[in-house]
Amino acid sequence: MNSAQIEIQLIASLVAIACAIPGTFLVLRKMAMISDAISHSILPGIVIGFFITHNLNSPLLILFAAFTGIITVVLVEYIQKTGLVKEDTAIGLVFPALFSIGVILIAKNANDVHLDVDAVLLGELAFAPFDRLLISSVDVGPKALWIIGVILLITVILLIAFFKELKVSTFDAGLAASLGFSPAIIHYGLMSVASVTTVGAFDAVGAILVVALMISPAATAYLLTTDLKKMLALAIGFGVLSAISGYWFAHWLDASIAGSITTMLGLLFLIVYLFAPSKGIIAVMYREKQQRTEVSLLTFLLHLKNHNELEERHVNHLREHINWQKVRAKTVLELATKNNMISVENNIVSLTEKGDKFTSKAIDYIITNEDAQIEDMKDDFFLFRG
Repeated sequence: MNSAQIEIQLIASLVAIACAIPGTFLVLRKMAMISDAISHSILPGIVIGFFITHNLNSPLLILFAAFTGIITVVLVEYIQKTGLVKEDTAIGLVFPALFSIGVILIAKNANDVHLDVDAVLLGELAFAPFDRLLISSVDVGPKALWIIGVILLITVILLIAFFKELKVSTFDAGLAASLGFSPAIIHYGLMSVASVTTVGAFDAVGAILVVALMISPAATAYLLTTDLKKMLALAIGFGVLSAISGYWFAHWLDASIAGSITTMLGLLFLIVYLFAPSKGIIAVMYREKQQRTEVSLLTFLLHLKNHNELEERHVNHLREHINWQKVRAKTVLELATKNNMISVENNIVSLTEKGDKFTSKAIDYIITNEDAQIEDMKDDFFLFRG
């Protein structure tokens, strides 16, 4: 593994970490697509910054682009607050307008400059090691590495300094305001960090990969934990894992690095989406199946409670009366027996003392629907899952 390969993986990893931090809060605030809007709408800010400085390497480009990103957020929120359209519609209105302004400015005034839409949108990690930072003629490494490194350092410092404020304002803006700090300031601060991170990263990896790295790791982590610190750590881990594995996947296929990293992010999300212990689709389907079985069990116990006639409590009659299939009837009978809710003698089903007590409580809850009784009811009911 040569130095260029190490530098590419290091740049991709730092970008992944820098994007995962604001991305986590964007996902929690249900503002994931605002990152896509920012990544496109910063184009006019970059172009205007270039017109002023006449230098593509000027740090002012980052400031102008970040300012344009904040303008995007302000416009989106202003349109949304009118109540005439929802947030996704507002985003769809704002960022194409700003992006198109940038495209027009490039086409009219920067045709002879290496500032094109493809470079902004796509980026290419493979070229990042060749753009070196020279200090007094001394090569100190890839320029992208230093830019994203400084942005990451600032982001981490801000995260540590304002973690409590970010956490409270993300989950309860009203509480944040009552504690004495402005949710609006925290919000626009977060948007500023997202804008600066997007600008600092897209020259190396492209806006498309920036959006993927900002949202996918956080969304994946969200399926695995409800703890904010753990979610941040998991998002960073997933981002770095996808960056490194995506690079080697691209190396093996001789394909686009950005495309391969994005593919790995998608595969990782798909795996977690399917197999996450509590929020994964398989776990949800299993839980829904269990809940349907529990409802069937309650229906069965209520039937026994309301009928004393032997013919009404015969196993075969129960299947016919409740209109269950044989497999479902067998499952419910076995579950009720396992939990000592029923006893079966000569194919006649009877409620046990435990079953009768539980069913009476269920009937009382159904009739009264008192909130005070529901927790005890749930505690008993969930025993059936064992």
